[in-house]
Order: sequence, then structure tokens, then C-alpha cells
Amino acid sequence: MRLKLISCEVFYREMCLAVSRSPHMIDISFLPKGLHDIGSAGMRERMQAAVDVAEAEMQAQGITYSAILLGYGLCNNGLAGLQARTVPLVLPRAHDCITLFLGSRQRYVEYFNANPGTYFKTTGWIDRGSASGEFSQLSIQKQAGINTLLADFISKYGEDNGRYLFQMLGDDRHNYGQYTFIEMGVEPNSSYADSTKAEADERGWKFQNVRGDMRLIQQLTDGEWNQEEFLIVPPGSQVRAKYDERIVDIEPAEEILG
Repeated sequence: MRLKLISCEVFYREMCLAVSRSPHMIDISFLPKGLHDIGSAGMRERMQAAVDVAEAEMQAQGITYSAILLGYGLCNNGLAGLQARTVPLVLPRAHDCITLFLGSRQRYVEYFNANPGTYFKTTGWIDRGSASGEFSQLSIQKQAGINTLLADFISKYGEDNGRYLFQMLGDDRHNYGQYTFIEMGVEPNSSYADSTKAEADERGWKFQNVRGDMRLIQQLTDGEWNQEEFLIVPPGSQVRAKYDERIVDIEPAEEILG
């Protein structure tokens, strides 16, 4: 197969490694880290433009993509409403990038429950820096604040889903208190983990270095898209957010452009 990968640059090293190991021919485009901070509508607009550019380039070059891969989680509903035009879209069933770094939704939830108030870092988060300018000024948390009470989440989404979403969005009654560096096997040396530990020490935070898992990233680029962990959006459909373990689903697109 020939595939197109559109990925957040936070996965730069990991995606390049996975593509180098994939049996398929894959063209890659990386988008700036921090799109999820500008709101769902802003992120969706930029993602749709990237998908449309990929299809236009495909037609101009006279090639055919079997699918367009998305190196993203749902990211504050930033992919909700994203449309597949003439090429299927493939994306992981993940709320955010940490699921991909840790290798599964279950491991992410288990780690989060055991280590609340954790701020994760990887080589991409360090290499690509913090969001600034537009991304930080239009941040979801700056616009609205994460101040919804747990009871509100439970009332709206049910006991299990409400607690899960509350944990994913964060509780502003406590601050971060731990840095966790996720080691993905792409690090050239120990400097990334060392700098994260130094920052934790400076803040008086806890520090952990955990081993990440390339499984989901490699499956994405290898074309191993099992329905429990990946969503395939056929042409004429769009991504829909789901407030259950599936995270994303498909529905007919509201507007399909030629």
C-alpha cells in the first residue's frame, strides 16, 4: 500500500522510526505541536486543510493513497467533524497522545489513576518546546478553565464515563506534582530524562521514568488496524466523538467537497 501520514510533530522521532520499519510506502507531513490548544473548531479546520492538501497533492502527482493516517488522538474533540473526502482516514481510538506513547488506553488509565497530577514528557515534547503565541493564548484551559465539578460530569455522562472524563480533563483543585518521562527507545542519550528529572527537582515534584510502547504507532503505520483500537473513516463520512470506551465513531459527513 501507499499511505499518507499526517502527524503531530510531538511524534516526530517515533513516527519516523515506525515508517522506516513499515512494509508500506508512506509519505509524511508533520503539523505543529499545540493544535489541540486552539479549540476544537480551530484544530479541525487545520486538520481538514491538511487532509485536503494531501488529496490534492495525490491527484496532482497521479498517485493513489490507500488511506490517510492520522498521528493524533481525539485531542479535545479536535478531530470531531473531520471528513474523509475520497480517501479513507485511519486514526487511533485515543483521547490524546499519551495513549499512543504508552501503547494502550488501559495502560494510560491505570497509570493516571495511580499517579494523579502527572505531567508527561517525551523527546517530542522537549524538542518541540511549549506552545506559544496563538496556541497558548487560545488554549482551551485559558478560555474556559477546567472547573466543572465531578458531579456535573457524572450527571451528564454517567458514573463510569463521568469519572473517566473528569480525570482526563483534570481537577483544578490540585496542581501537577509529578513529571513522568516516557522513554520510547528513540532517545540518543539520557539527556532528555535527565533534564526532566532536573526540572522535577527544581519544582519539588516527583519524577518517574517509564518505558513507553511503540505498539500502536507501529500498527498504525503497518496497516494493522483492528477495530477495537483504530477507526477507519470511509469516504463520505466524518469522525464523531463518543463518550464511551470507543472514543470515536463515524457518521455521514455534513458536507463533502469534490
